[in-house]
Amino acid sequence: MHKLFALAALLLALPVFAAVPQLQAPDAVRDLLRNYLDLGDVSDAPERAAFERRMQREVPALLATEGYFSPVVVVSERAGELLLEVDPGPRSSIGSVRIEIVGDLEAARRETLLKGWKLPSGEPFRQSAWDDAKQSLLADLLAVDFAGGQLQDSRAEVHPDEQRVDLEVVVVAGPRYSFGELKISGLKRYSAALIERYNHSVAAGDPYSEEQLLALQATLQDTPFFGSVTVALDRSKEADSSPLPADGRVSAPVLVHVRELAPYQVALGAGYSTNTGARVEANYRSADFLERAWELHTGVRIEQLRQTAYADVFFPPDERRRRDGVGMAFESSDIQDLALEGYSVGATRVQKRGSVEQRLALNWLEEKQTPKGSPSTTNQALTAQAGWTWRDAPNPLNVAEGMALQFQLGGGSKQLLSDQNFLRTYLRYAQGVPLGASDGLFFRAELGVTFAPSSDGIPQSFLFRTGGSNSVRGYAYQSLGVPSGSAVVGGRYLMTMSGEYTHWLTPSWGAAVFVDAGDAQDSRDAFDLALGYGLGARWKSPLGPLGVDLAYGQREGKVRLDFSLSVPF
Repeated sequence: MHKLFALAALLLALPVFAAVPQLQAPDAVRDLLRNYLDLGDVSDAPERAAFERRMQREVPALLATEGYFSPVVVVSERAGELLLEVDPGPRSSIGSVRIEIVGDLEAARRETLLKGWKLPSGEPFRQSAWDDAKQSLLADLLAVDFAGGQLQDSRAEVHPDEQRVDLEVVVVAGPRYSFGELKISGLKRYSAALIERYNHSVAAGDPYSEEQLLALQATLQDTPFFGSVTVALDRSKEADSSPLPADGRVSAPVLVHVRELAPYQVALGAGYSTNTGARVEANYRSADFLERAWELHTGVRIEQLRQTAYADVFFPPDERRRRDGVGMAFESSDIQDLALEGYSVGATRVQKRGSVEQRLALNWLEEKQTPKGSPSTTNQALTAQAGWTWRDAPNPLNVAEGMALQFQLGGGSKQLLSDQNFLRTYLRYAQGVPLGASDGLFFRAELGVTFAPSSDGIPQSFLFRTGGSNSVRGYAYQSLGVPSGSAVVGGRYLMTMSGEYTHWLTPSWGAAVFVDAGDAQDSRDAFDLALGYGLGARWKSPLGPLGVDLAYGQREGKVRLDFSLSVPF
């Protein structure tokens, strides 16, 4: 019995601590320690001893990753509470940096690699920055010519008494490489010739460039044929003893592996627009029309004010990156008391040269127009058209930054199956101007002229009407034009202008104020710009910028609600 009392007394005499030790450390390292240390539960002396031993190991190792190599770690008790007190000591900085690149590099390339080193003398040492600097140096070497470059050795020599870390890196460039033949795998439905037609980046015999490999991968990934694409240089035969070519480069095949997509897609949709009302639509796409890797796009869209059916076939690009297509469309609409019925067939050629996209087209159009209160007429036109679009927009969906210019030219002649001689010109400008992180301006303007003796005999698609959510807000869709009976028809002249200021309240939501002006007429003397202005809400939706606007049309003295989903550039 006496022994039991003695043991109980001994247990009562042992210290009891708070369940979780409290951390005391400077702000510079507190979050690091909190995020990565497991403080656990400590409730008695044996657990305290184990906890102290563990902290003496883990805290210095963790602080060393941030350049603190002489910390003081103390575990103490205060008012029945267990404390972990950490003094990280002084932080070490980078001292000397020695970088050796072994290999046959031009002096300029070697100098560029050395200047690009990301962790110079005087910078605080951080393990993550040290690792990133080494990998960045190697990546820059691998990007051009030297696909087999390797990080041979690296060393960070710590001098804690001097708060200094000396760095040493040795990189071996290896041989220069050039592209060999394409080796394509994963194809089941399509032939290798399809990939060859899209390949404008990698040519056998060209010096190796990682950028060109990535360009080929991105081009193939953007096609409707493949769900995934990987492109890499095959260096598996580096030990091949065959003699090198005269330029001293190792020729390596380019491995292209693809996973094909299902060739057919069906989409159904519904929506609403303040321009043309409620809509339903159905679309069908085939990436292997007639089993020739031709793209078929066909669909039907039924809106309250307009109905459209279309079918287009696009062919793979040729060696000059030109994309040809043929198509036909039927359209019926009744907008602003102007009823239109028409069909068209045509051919297009699209070619992209840098930031400029060029579009050429030959089109036959027959259109019946019936303005309410005026007799019906039927117009025909065989037209040749050309268009150029220049974009400089890092993100075409970001209205705050970017610029685009679009110019169109097209016309027909009575000598070539058209009812009227005409030449239509159209220019559109759009630019976003950022004003800090949360504010921006957006400007838009249009100018159009159709040169012709009169508008008689010219299809409406070659004349101009304006008004609506994407032109002059505060006015009904296509309500600004030439009166004909009780209808509004197109004129030969167009001008619109718009300025908008947006303040982003959150990363996704913003508020805007805007001013629009514009008109469409059949003579320059009749021009009277209609003014619209108001307030709006903005949402950066996954599909693009969505705007809801309350706009006042000054000419009519009415307030309209407009909303739109559009790509600004």
